[in-house]
Amino acid sequence: MPRIAVYAIGGNALSSPNGDDAVRSAEILAHVMSDVIDLLEAGWGVVLTHGNGPQVGHLMELDLEQTQTMDSWVSATQGMIGHSLALNLDSILHRRQRPERTACILTRVLVDGNDNGFQFPTKPVGPILSADAVMSSDWDIAETIKGPRRVVASPLPMKVIDLPVIQKLVELHAVVVCGGGGGIPVVDKGDHFAGVPAVIDKDRLSALLAIELQADALIISTAVDAVRTDFGGPNEKIHRRLSLDECEKYIEQDEFPAGSMGPKIGSLMEAALHRPGLQAILCQPGDALLALRGDTGTTIHVG
Repeated sequence: MPRIAVYAIGGNALSSPNGDDAVRSAEILAHVMSDVIDLLEAGWGVVLTHGNGPQVGHLMELDLEQTQTMDSWVSATQGMIGHSLALNLDSILHRRQRPERTACILTRVLVDGNDNGFQFPTKPVGPILSADAVMSSDWDIAETIKGPRRVVASPLPMKVIDLPVIQKLVELHAVVVCGGGGGIPVVDKGDHFAGVPAVIDKDRLSALLAIELQADALIISTAVDAVRTDFGGPNEKIHRRLSLDECEKYIEQDEFPAGSMGPKIGSLMEAALHRPGLQAILCQPGDALLALRGDTGTTIHVG
């Protein structure tokens, strides 16, 4: 078996093709594809995860009559984005005459129905709501900077239900695209599974997947080239290596906001702690191999 890398694709690589940043998104995605090929050529097996926020939001905006449940929209975007990624990647693999092919898995993730997130939903989803929608819907709604939006739970992932299938595909040397949008959130009702309206953090799911797959690396790609403290301030500092204790210290000092870097750092810490020997790395797209060598990006380590 080759070494396995779980590679989390940042949401900025998957923005809507109709947006103003379409050219930039295409460039970022090209760097992601380059990372995948570089990893394969270096002897790594690759499992890709990805975000889906803009895509789910767009579908929900088209479905204000609530004809579909939110978990259904998560599964739909997993298929849409997985199809697009597979077309891109398989085309490159074919041109390079490499033997690997891409497999997309609709990934269900078990969450705890008693998670506090369900009592106190805070994750905004979908479009800005009109006054009529606010008055007529039975959703949990919160006022955001842009206006009222639906909010749902963001529970911690407990188990990747489709893990055995993902493991088998990895053994067959497929590049597996899975866990889209943090996975399809489901709860165990005892005699059956049921989807729930929630959003699982993509990076948290990627960490769990890396642990359960016994991966050798977790690579979270993002818009910055490394972790920084005092970001944008007079004492800004780039960190190439951070211990778990250092991460804890900076978290206590509010250096890693919950809405941006916090979940990424927390996910890398979780993977490093529970998977000894795993390389837990944050880097920008295109730098995966260099980051694995320690030449760029940031590595989170235990000691």
